[in-house]
Order: sequence, then structure tokens, then C-alpha cells
Amino acid sequence: MAISEDSSPYVELNRTDWAALAPETVSPLTSAEVSRLRGLGDSLDIGEVEQVYLPLSKLLSMYVESAGKLHRRQTAFLQHRQPPRTPFVIGVAGSVAVGKSTTARVLQQMLAHWPEHPNVALVTTDGFLYPNAELERRGLMQRKGFPESYDQRALLKFVVDIKSGRDEVLAPTYSHLVYDVVDEEKVIVNRPDIVIVEGLNVLQPARVRDDGRPSLAVSDFFDFSVYVDAATHDIRTWYTERFLRLRETAFQDPDSYFFKYAALTHEEAVTEAQRIWDTINGPNLSDNVLPTRGRADLVLRKDSDHSVRYVRLRKL
Repeated sequence: MAISEDSSPYVELNRTDWAALAPETVSPLTSAEVSRLRGLGDSLDIGEVEQVYLPLSKLLSMYVESAGKLHRRQTAFLQHRQPPRTPFVIGVAGSVAVGKSTTARVLQQMLAHWPEHPNVALVTTDGFLYPNAELERRGLMQRKGFPESYDQRALLKFVVDIKSGRDEVLAPTYSHLVYDVVDEEKVIVNRPDIVIVEGLNVLQPARVRDDGRPSLAVSDFFDFSVYVDAATHDIRTWYTERFLRLRETAFQDPDSYFFKYAALTHEEAVTEAQRIWDTINGPNLSDNVLPTRGRADLVLRKDSDHSVRYVRLRKL
């Protein structure tokens, strides 16, 4: 078993040793279900689900169970003056094109199969981006995905409402087709056992307010957090490959915001994808997303083929 140096706050396990942590647990997902959950360009298969996500779902289920026991003991301590338990919140962070959305979807399905917590909600922070009109007004369209392009107050209120135990909480939705927030559609989160919050900047630390006082951060309300990691040059390659696939599929829709890219030649598309990465997504990764990796409870490190090579788990 490969273990990191004593000076690290993490225990590091290679894929083989990590997979051995849940040998008796059977995957609840079929190969067909895994294919539906897999993101564009991701290489996720049933083997990866069994070797990586099955142990992770077992670990997370243990955390949820422990939180329930603590809630019961605290309720007894408060002589039953405590309201019902609030949802267990998991944050999933990582770069554009690294596969964090696939990770979040797989975790949602895996965790929902545990009988102790069948109701698992998934919310992406894309819906909390400012609408394009507002981004244009603020001069932020070329910084979409950067921390300042999100309605942080609305996102924070959403997570606070979840952890306050509100019966029903609404979240905005985002259309990747039109590349904008959809005002008339909402995600309804109705007292789930677990909520997964997935997004680029969900592990950002609290910002300092204009008066010099620190504000609250979304991650202050997470019970557990996962960071999906890979070498930056690999992510750049994956982003370019995904752009090329979208050019042949979704970008062909005349209603797509990116329809303007449909007629590009292969060489032009590669050049444009790399330009977008080098001017927007790459700087956002290096300046804002990657620095939050050390704040995660668990890091999934991917190899160049998109498969998880090792796992780092924060020590207790």
C-alpha cells in the first residue's frame, strides 16, 4: 500500500489498494447505466465504477451514518430541543473537462442505492452563473466560470437553506445549448438525505468583504468534499477533444449558442479550442480552481487516459 509522507495531511492509495477496500460490496449499476452517466470524452466503465466509485460510495455512506449518530446524540444532549437532521452535503470540484460532472452523477446514483439514504439530489453551480445579459453588462462574458461570474449570494443562500433544513429549496438551471441560465426552469430539492453540489469553484475560500470582515463560503456548509484532479496538459487535451466532438454533434443545432463553430475545419476548430483554453479555462484553473485542491477531503487523481490512478484521503 502506497502511503504519502508523514508531513502530508493525506493518505495516498493507488487504485489497486483503494479497490481492495470494498471487496464484498456489489456495484448497483449496470454497464448500460454507466454508459448513460459517462460524460463526453470520459472513459468511465463498469470496472472503474467497481474499483473507484464503489469504495468511495461506501466511505461516504459511513460518513453519512456517522453524521446521523452524532445528530441523535446531540438531540439527546439538547433534551430533544433539536429539529430533524439536515441533509448531508457533498461538494465536487475540479476543472472544466476533467470529468467532475461524471463523478457527481455516478456518486448520486451509487449513494441512492444504499438503503440508508435513498434520496440523493444533485445540483450544479452553472445555474448560479449570472445571466449572459448581466455578464455582458459587467464585462465578464470572457470570464464566465471565474468566481466573479457567479451570483455568490444566491449560491450561498441555497446551501444555507439546505443546511437549515428547509422542506423545499429551489435552484436555478442552466442550458448548455443556449449557454445561459433558464429563468423559467428550477431544480426542486425536497428534503433529500444527501445533496451533491458540483462546480468549478465550490471549494473557494470565503471572500473578504468591503468592510474588511470575512464572509461565509459555500464550502463552510459541506460535510465532505471531492476534488477531481489531473495534469493540466491532459485536461487541455481533453478539452480540445471534447470541443471537436461537440462541433460534430451539439454545435450543429442552429439553436446552439456555439452553432457558429459548426462550420469550422478540423484545424480551425483545434486552434479555436486551444485559444479558449489558453485565454479562459486554463487561467481559471491555475488561478482559482487548482488552488482549492488542498481544501478537499478526497482527491481523485486521473491519468492521461481519464482513469483514476490514485486516491488521496484526508487524515482524521
